[in-house]
Amino acid sequence: MRPLRLAIPKGALYAESLALLNAAGLPVEALQDPGRQLVITSGDIEYFIVRPADAPVFAAYGGVDCALCGRDSLLEAALDVVELVDLGYGACRFVVAEPASAHDRADDTYARLGILRVATKYPRITAAYYESIGVQVEIVKMYGNIELAPLCGMADRIIDITATGTTLRENNLVIVDEVVASTARFVGNPASVRTDPRVRQLAARLAAVCHGRQQV
Repeated sequence: MRPLRLAIPKGALYAESLALLNAAGLPVEALQDPGRQLVITSGDIEYFIVRPADAPVFAAYGGVDCALCGRDSLLEAALDVVELVDLGYGACRFVVAEPASAHDRADDTYARLGILRVATKYPRITAAYYESIGVQVEIVKMYGNIELAPLCGMADRIIDITATGTTLRENNLVIVDEVVASTARFVGNPASVRTDPRVRQLAARLAAVCHGRQQV
């Protein structure tokens, strides 16, 4: 039987993901300093180190059997994966923010024009949020430093993900609404969840570790 393929996201979730896998008894020594390697086989696990936004893509299309990823990536990708465990770490939230100096001005703009311009890295989540509250928006897709968009008048508001709100405050932005909360999740490819017991076994081990942490 080939190794179980597991995607791990680079970046903010990486260190905590390794700590969780180690606590669950998986071999992660080779992942501590992988260099430029993107695929690492250790024991009966084949690890794929991927961009956070790509983790659900790998799981949905069968590149891996299972993946660790943030709920934000799952919601934005909107792909067919099986969410198995809420891992609890990497907590953050999607928020709506606008310049403090223009607080509530966007509401006046919407009343006058019937549309808001919103900058975001997450167009799918943004569209779903505004559709749910019945507000028409023009979405400006950006890839970084979206805090600048309302400060230079390019957008009325932004929707972004934040853990503490510090970056928003430092750029004189205020939160006007919360969209959804996010934590890390363990997900599986639908076919692998059905046919490979190792995926469900790993889910049970991770859930047990998370439950133990909550008890502590």
